Amino acid sequence: MGIFDSVFGKKQQTETKDTKMPWIFLESMEQLDTIETGSKERPQVIFKHSSTCGISSMVLKMFNGSYDPILDCDLYFLTIQAHRDLSNAIADKFGVRHESPQLLVIKNGKVSFHTSHGAIADLDLKDYL
Repeated sequence: MGIFDSVFGKKQQTETKDTKMPWIFLESMEQLDTIETGSKERPQVIFKHSSTCGISSMVLKMFNGSYDPILDCDLYFLTIQAHRDLSNAIADKFGVRHESPQLLVIKNGKVSFHTSHGAIADLDLKDYL
């Protein structure tokens, strides 16, 4: 723990722990196989977030505010700093160059849509599910 952590308190790994979002935290390589298999039954969405990027935090807040809870998908959340290996594995497995923030929609084992940065906040997710 650094000196500033002891004075100001250690920052949470993500800013989403207190929200009502139905996040599934992406923390293991095995979950990538679960996402691929699950995408054959219903869309899987991965949100890649950088906890050190102001743009990523702003986009996440806007995405949270516009999320429709009736959407039929599984929503995975990946914090890049905690799991860079997973971010790289996503790029390799699904053939999409890493960006952050980034949103990927996986259907039938393949990425059917992806976008990044401010475009995430502008999209209507239901149009891609």
